[in-house]
Amino acid sequence: MSEVRVAILGASGYTGAELVRMLAGHPEFRVTVLTGDRKAGQPLASVFPHLGMLKLPDLVAIADVDFSQVDAVFCCLPHGTTQEVIAGLPEHVSVVDLSADFRLTSLDAYAQWYGHEHKAPELQKKAIYGLTEIKRDAIRTARLVANPGCYPTSVQLPLVPLFKAGLIEAQDIIIDAKSGTSGAGRSAKEANLYCEVTEGIHAYGIASHRHAPEIEQELGLAAGQDVLVSFTPHLMPMSRGMLSTIYVRTAKGATAADLRAELSRVYAAEPFVGVLPEGAVPATRHVRGSNFCLMNVFDDRQPGRVIVTSVIDNLVKGASGQALQNMNLMFGLPETTNLAQQPLFP
Repeated sequence: MSEVRVAILGASGYTGAELVRMLAGHPEFRVTVLTGDRKAGQPLASVFPHLGMLKLPDLVAIADVDFSQVDAVFCCLPHGTTQEVIAGLPEHVSVVDLSADFRLTSLDAYAQWYGHEHKAPELQKKAIYGLTEIKRDAIRTARLVANPGCYPTSVQLPLVPLFKAGLIEAQDIIIDAKSGTSGAGRSAKEANLYCEVTEGIHAYGIASHRHAPEIEQELGLAAGQDVLVSFTPHLMPMSRGMLSTIYVRTAKGATAADLRAELSRVYAAEPFVGVLPEGAVPATRHVRGSNFCLMNVFDDRQPGRVIVTSVIDNLVKGASGQALQNMNLMFGLPETTNLAQQPLFP
């Protein structure tokens, strides 16, 4: 394979910086374009000093990029700004979009949850939802992949196989999820200031978070019927990490041991998904900085219910790591290429 020329749009944000870190030393991909409209003309090292040892192009405005000289694009732009940008790219460019702009297959649902009409409806029809372990075959031949949200990734990886196996009911599902503050992005917001976040925890987006329809869309496909979830995210005083605690009803006769056995079977050969031994509790510190998802299943005290726990790094498996995993597949590379980073601890 000849060298793949990569552009990262929105490289001045957290997911863009994480992609730069993960692409360093990639045997096939070379970063040739970094955009950051408000930081155009600056070296990336002035925005992210921790990347200062890498030889990288300076940040430029998207309008100044010659996409005829680009083979692959990671789009890390804010929601609502991506559709028109991607629609204007040459057909030869492969795209992984990290925003929510192409995740919802229903244009009506998109308009309802994001407050405006979809600006590239024909392109939406061609987008492939990029939960790698579940959609691998479709991703290989895709031109545009909609990278899943962080919360949906942490929820779907354990629940999709359980729905497909008929082990859980498609009702009365409660998702209590917690994320580090990097999930809110890098732009200055009063609610994300240190004094607003530290030494506390709070729920947000109660019954209205935009990841809910994404979760329900994909779980519904796995269950073969509509799925409605109670989903409440919480902001934690940490920079990265995500824990989802999920309460589900089991199918008649199914036990926590049955659910754990099915997840262990499905993910036995997966490089990035691990089912822990009985009784072991996943923790965000066990996946920090890695592309791993760890999970387990526990009996609830209520008969007929189980508790599923899942942890990821929201910036890696929940965003940039999964994006690279998908792009590797799109170019016929082992999906693990340059993703072998082990978790950071302590």
